[in-house]
Amino acid sequence: MSQGTSALLLGSYRPGHTWLHRLPAGAKLVGLMLASVVVVALRGPGTALGALAVSVAVVASSGMGLRLTLRALRGILLVALMLAAFAAWQRNWALAVEQVADLVALVLLATVLTATTGVDAILDAITHGLRPLSRVGVNPERVALAFSLVLRAIPTTMEIAQETRAAARARGLERDPRALLTPMVIRSVAHARHTGEALHARGIGDD
Repeated sequence: MSQGTSALLLGSYRPGHTWLHRLPAGAKLVGLMLASVVVVALRGPGTALGALAVSVAVVASSGMGLRLTLRALRGILLVALMLAAFAAWQRNWALAVEQVADLVALVLLATVLTATTGVDAILDAITHGLRPLSRVGVNPERVALAFSLVLRAIPTTMEIAQETRAAARARGLERDPRALLTPMVIRSVAHARHTGEALHARGIGDD
């Protein structure tokens, strides 16, 4: 598995025939929202580890492959470990376990959603679900567009990070944070600016 392929799990659809692929997009969005509320509301390392176990089971039943998923999300796992070390240093290990388990559980569930649901289905579900709020000024199409941009930005940002890391490694600077962060931030901002210019050229967001 190449690095470029592994970066495509989060934010990209992977066709399949599991029960999660057949489940309507709206049901999966509502399920993810409820799961997020429950995971944040319940406190303690025990409940966090329980949520993580459920998330791992959902990944296993999605046909994505647990090993492949963990490999694709290793960048996020690295951040989670850094967060755990900081929380343990500042507070205690119980809080570190809770925060990391909650984060990884929700990332896994979000990955399952985007990997088993086409972007068009997600956008249709969001537009349909928000349509009643148009009476109070909410624009469902605009919210769906923002959601779509976020989904498309995830694999793009990860691809930029991998290309930046490869370029730094080729120059023997893989341990220099400036050689990693500076080009990545500049390219990410440039991509966001180009996206904004493309939307503006199409008259989107001018009103």
